[in-house]
Amino acid sequence: MDGSIVQVLVVDDFRPWWRFVGSMLQEQPRLRIVGLASDGLEAVQKARELQPNLILLDIGLPTLNGIEAARRIRKLSPESKVLFLSENRSWNIVEEALRTGAVGYLVKSEAGRELLSAVEAVLEGKRFISASLRQDEHSSNPTNIRVVLPFPPQNLRIPRRHGVGFYSDDEQLLDDLTQFVVGALKVGNAAIVVATESHREALLPKLQACRIDVSSAVEEGRYVALDAAGALSACMLNGLPDPSRFLKLLGDLIAGAAEAAKGGQSQVAVFGECVQLLWAQDNAEAAIQMETLANELVKIYDINILCAYSLSRVQGGMDDQIFRRICAEHSAIHSS
Repeated sequence: MDGSIVQVLVVDDFRPWWRFVGSMLQEQPRLRIVGLASDGLEAVQKARELQPNLILLDIGLPTLNGIEAARRIRKLSPESKVLFLSENRSWNIVEEALRTGAVGYLVKSEAGRELLSAVEAVLEGKRFISASLRQDEHSSNPTNIRVVLPFPPQNLRIPRRHGVGFYSDDEQLLDDLTQFVVGALKVGNAAIVVATESHREALLPKLQACRIDVSSAVEEGRYVALDAAGALSACMLNGLPDPSRFLKLLGDLIAGAAEAAKGGQSQVAVFGECVQLLWAQDNAEAAIQMETLANELVKIYDINILCAYSLSRVQGGMDDQIFRRICAEHSAIHSS
């Protein structure tokens, strides 16, 4: 790359992601964000107006998806280089995205490690694909295609993982939580929900609407609901999560739930809001330490964890640096 300023258009419908990307790009003085867009049609319009050197483009956009937006952008701003950022890991989707003329595809949850390298590569005219996708690049066997959905069907036996959701409103959080729990219980797996009282109460009618017999699941030990504030109090010592307390409390719950499920070999879905409470208390360091401990649980137990942050509940939103550090502790990122 030469020394000229690189104008960047960032397209994503999750506004905290704008801040995350901005905090990464500001480390490189030559990269300047000149526009932001939250849907596909707006992206096409701004690309035509701004003619940016680089467009960082999400796929799951409202109004017009990112792949179709890229096709239109290539006609209106042919000199703009397009780098897709998406959590979708299907190689079919990757190929379709690159067929638009885009020069890169970056998995969002790997952006903390790879974003700057990806930007440098595509600006030099090289194709960039996230390291986790490259092993599938030349595979034509459909059984080798790996797809990461927001909440994969539990009966597909998904890998252990630790995901995080950032929510701008409670309704979307509850919809995702419902899908997360229903996906586990409907196939005989177990679910543990560590949430605020209001979220636990609002979740019950949603589960019942999905024909989940909550009472039976509770009696069987396959559905466990705990108060987030109470669980947090049991895990803390001197303002920080105590590893032994945390691992014992969650470990005992997970082991019991798995044993109660079919054959005692069930994967357990674990939803938690303790980290949200810590962040809301302005104790982000404790929240991050708890996320690190959750990664230890994933190594020990067959679990799928979803942590949730309600951005609307804290005035001013989340600090960029904290957002980046939290994302770095997770293998998947969901947003609304």
